[in-house]
Amino acid sequence: MPEIAPLPADYAAWLAELKTRIHQAQQRAALAVNRELVLLYWQIGQDILERQSREGWGAKVIERLAQDLRNAFPDSKGFSRANLMYMRAFAEAWPDAAIVQQAVGQLPCGHNLVLLTKLKTPEQRLAYAHRAIEHGWSRNVLVIHIEQALIGDSEANDAE
Repeated sequence: MPEIAPLPADYAAWLAELKTRIHQAQQRAALAVNRELVLLYWQIGQDILERQSREGWGAKVIERLAQDLRNAFPDSKGFSRANLMYMRAFAEAWPDAAIVQQAVGQLPCGHNLVLLTKLKTPEQRLAYAHRAIEHGWSRNVLVIHIEQALIGDSEANDAE
């Protein structure tokens, strides 16, 4: 094995800076992927709502779509009937694409699921979404804040 030359005096600082830049780039990439997936799921939900409106519930739109998407993407686990129902609920809860692209799109899918299932009004969901983004809350911390009702209705109304 060849010998490694002695380290220059500024090497440790340079290495630390490179590690920071790499980590930040990885985080930005992950956030970009998350935003795209959240937007895709919202668009699928919107499509489901539109098709169900046109064809009716009896048409089994979600069941048929789940089967066809699983056949088309056998390695993806995100297109089950339950997940498509969540996409539908997500689109119904956030009818405005701008909110999805701005606030909600910055949160992972698990956070959005918590907002959907634990909060009743769009104002509450948006207020908690903004706080989760602002403070970098994990999903568990978000749940704790919701369960303890740490954001009051007046604050939720201000979030609009």
